[in-house]
Amino acid sequence: MRKSWDKYFMDQAKLVNERATCDRLHVGCVFVKDNRMIAAGYNGSISGHEHCDEVGHLMYEGGCKRTIHAEMNTLLQCAKYGVSSDGATAYVTDQPCPDCTKSLNQAGIKRIVYANAYEHRYENKFDDGMIVEQLSY
Repeated sequence: MRKSWDKYFMDQAKLVNERATCDRLHVGCVFVKDNRMIAAGYNGSISGHEHCDEVGHLMYEGGCKRTIHAEMNTLLQCAKYGVSSDGATAYVTDQPCPDCTKSLNQAGIKRIVYANAYEHRYENKFDDGMIVEQLSY
């Protein structure tokens, strides 16, 4: 029996997170439209810059500032290559932070599916108009 599309794409996000370079939390993200992956990203430093797992974290107010979140890297990949994220679903290994949720919503992502819940420092109330759900295995 074939796995569901949600489980299939979450598995892809989990594979992508193996490239993450911030060892505080490895996160992967894939954007999907019409059951096709259109972009993927993981958390890590700017391309060509030093990575957390090489030189350590650049901590400020409880977060690592060296790292670009997986969701942002996926959005930036869409921007760099001219791919529209409007109407897409974001599959993310860990629940997006409030800032990433704002950006995903602004970029037209209509649905967020995440595997692992993540408690954030402040409420994440930026998902109006989106479907946000945790995928259970």
